[in-house]
Amino acid sequence: MADMTDEEAEYWDNYFTENTVMPDLGKPGYFARKYGMTVKLDPETTGKIADWAEAEHRTPAQIIGELVRKELKAAM
Repeated sequence: MADMTDEEAEYWDNYFTENTVMPDLGKPGYFARKYGMTVKLDPETTGKIADWAEAEHRTPAQIIGELVRKELKAAM
């Protein structure tokens, strides 16, 4: 694959900067749409998960997913 020229890189940088698809936070997520599952956490838990995720360079969803998988595995 050929390398991009500076002009091409500049074009694509501008294109993706101006055309980024941002999620609509007003719409429910997958589980809310499919299963009616809206999960709300208390502020203390949310803060701790956010801090944990930041410290491990992961997303809060990754942290929560890992915790849920561990609990499901233990329950089986």
